[in-house]
Amino acid sequence: MRSHYCGQLNEEKLDQEVKLTGWVNRRRDHGGVIFVDLRDREGLVQIVFDPDRYEIFNQAEHIRNEFVLQVKGIVRERPEGTINDELYTGKIEVLAHELTVLNASETPPFQLDEDDVSEEHRLRYRYIDLRRPEMQKKIMLRSQITRSLRNFLDDEGFLDIETPMLTKATPEGARDYLVPSRTHQGSFFALPQSPQIFKQLLMMSGFDKYYQITRCFRDEDLRADRQPEFTQLDIETTFMDENAIMEMMEEMIRKLFSNVLEEQLPHPFPRMSYAEAMLRYGSDKPDLRIDLELVEVADVLEDIEFKVFSGPAKDPGSRVTALCVPGGNQLSRKQIDDYTKYVGIYGAKGLAYIKVNNMADGREGLQSPIVKFIPDDSLDLILERTGAKDGDLIFFGADKAKVVNEAIGALRIKVAQDMNLVNHGWKPLWVVDFPMFEKDDKSDKWNALHHPFTAPDVDDIEALKAEPGQSLSRAYDMILNGTELGGGSLRIYKEEMQQAVFDILGIGDEEAREKFGFLLDALKYGCPPHAGIAFGLDRLVMLMTGSSSIRDVMAFPKTQSAACLLTNAPAPVSTHQMNELGIKLKKIPKTED
Repeated sequence: MRSHYCGQLNEEKLDQEVKLTGWVNRRRDHGGVIFVDLRDREGLVQIVFDPDRYEIFNQAEHIRNEFVLQVKGIVRERPEGTINDELYTGKIEVLAHELTVLNASETPPFQLDEDDVSEEHRLRYRYIDLRRPEMQKKIMLRSQITRSLRNFLDDEGFLDIETPMLTKATPEGARDYLVPSRTHQGSFFALPQSPQIFKQLLMMSGFDKYYQITRCFRDEDLRADRQPEFTQLDIETTFMDENAIMEMMEEMIRKLFSNVLEEQLPHPFPRMSYAEAMLRYGSDKPDLRIDLELVEVADVLEDIEFKVFSGPAKDPGSRVTALCVPGGNQLSRKQIDDYTKYVGIYGAKGLAYIKVNNMADGREGLQSPIVKFIPDDSLDLILERTGAKDGDLIFFGADKAKVVNEAIGALRIKVAQDMNLVNHGWKPLWVVDFPMFEKDDKSDKWNALHHPFTAPDVDDIEALKAEPGQSLSRAYDMILNGTELGGGSLRIYKEEMQQAVFDILGIGDEEAREKFGFLLDALKYGCPPHAGIAFGLDRLVMLMTGSSSIRDVMAFPKTQSAACLLTNAPAPVSTHQMNELGIKLKKIPKTED
């Protein structure tokens, strides 16, 4: 039905006859001549309808935005003064000889060039929203990204193998989406949170190198970079240690950015321990485009009388940090109050600060309610350690380490964004040497920081059990501009070690057998050393397209409440279907407004 895409025509096609199909982006009447911008996924081209061709000119008078057309015509140069240098097709136009209206369109629910359309409205009419050139470019770039990733892995000898969508519920940190079984009434499948166990079983089966671009499902509260169903690039391989797989994966990402964006990422990616990342940035996914760092000052303040600082400074489970903001003394009291409310979201009880007006004046050159509580020598050390200069502002965090890390770590990002302190470019990073376990303060139980199949950095089971909090894992996360692109680890491949980790996590023999019996059995039959990683494909595309949410790079995303406005899902089902599944709904009491 067409010879070319609209957006692919240029001066090389002058005087050629072309046949085009697409949507009417815009129709204009000028001096008795009708112009139509015809649009398809590759762009748009200007179609000219000459009044001398009465029949098709009469047809063109009745077409409107979003009509679907087929046009046959001759490519010619645009008249002088009408060239549009912003368009690839801007130097040519097509003089229409034949016109077929393939389908009419009602007035769209919104115009494609409107900027103030709500996201809910766009999602309800997603098939219209996806016609926007911006959305088409993002979805097409996503296709290029997956093709590049596949090509790399295929060339490296990885096999694309599918794993089940209907599987068994396993504890992986989020709620499962459950699917009732009709043939086994009272029992449920779970949609996979990840293919973790199956890809490990594939390594035990001898396939050596596996990958899959797969859908994963997690019933959890949503954020800008989370959806109930998302896409993951899942990778597993045998007989490779962490250094080998990290080098291979960063080479894959380097080639991806070079092929798709023509951007060159560093070689090699820098590496940083989890402990250093938390100490310097308060985050295990630091954005290295921001030069601001958290500076430890507990030792400077532990002996002062001001208990707001000295209390946490003396507590081994707390920390006192300073964050120096260049040019920060221009912040108003209202802005500082707003930042105080912001860190309160993360549990901080307040936000102390010092404005550095003139260091030459000593104490008199510092502006803050807390300066009077800090001795001169301590002030001097703080200024020296933070590298403060005239015009800067120093924020302080003093609380439990977890609160300080989250609050001041988040403040670091927000202040940098507000004050244009975020440098341009791409800053990848590997974060390594994660703790194997973390203690739940409420239950006083150990949890796996990654997942329970991650290998510890020690082979001594008794030593691991004796001091779980001292053990590190052989895990690695790839970070890009403050976003976790992917995480992986070496896996436990011996039954005794896997059982020991289950014991530390409080998973008894009976529960382990019930949930992971097939994995424990498989470990008995010659399981090779193996490792893997999983990349969040949606997050990767979000970053590469400069989008603010993964919803912008998914064809049909859900809302913040995990609903599909397009199809009105989730939705009730018939009583007949419920009866087939052996399910009866519990009556939900009505709540009063």
